[in-house]
Amino acid sequence: MALKVELKPHERIIIGSCVITNTDQRARLLIDGDNIPILREKDILTPETADTPAKLVYLAVQLMYISPGADADHGTYFNLLRDIITTVPSAWPIIEAINGHILNGDLYQALKEAKKLVAFEKKLLEQAEAEQQDKPVSSAA
Repeated sequence: MALKVELKPHERIIIGSCVITNTDQRARLLIDGDNIPILREKDILTPETADTPAKLVYLAVQLMYISPGADADHGTYFNLLRDIITTVPSAWPIIEAINGHILNGDLYQALKEAKKLVAFEKKLLEQAEAEQQDKPVSSAA
């Protein structure tokens, strides 16, 4: 079954190892093939935009997804996980789901779970920021 993708003007998409950039009009693509990595621009992280631990995990999984067989990314991925689990043990259920998908070779699903990790991290950071703002400022006299 073909995947239907509609691209906005100038939107980019990764198909396999190619980056495709749309022209100045909307385009509709039908992509037919098995196990071809496809990522829309909104789902692509770059090393510059991966500015938090969870986003770095997402980037590592993304690299595994778009370049199958790149085992070098696995080491980076597991080092990042160790850091996250040490500081945020409550992230374990999401990380366990990511690991399960990676072990089963379903890297697209692992990427979807990694997106949940990014959302979880964002929520924790927002909560911490709100708590910081609610604390009264003490002054030394």
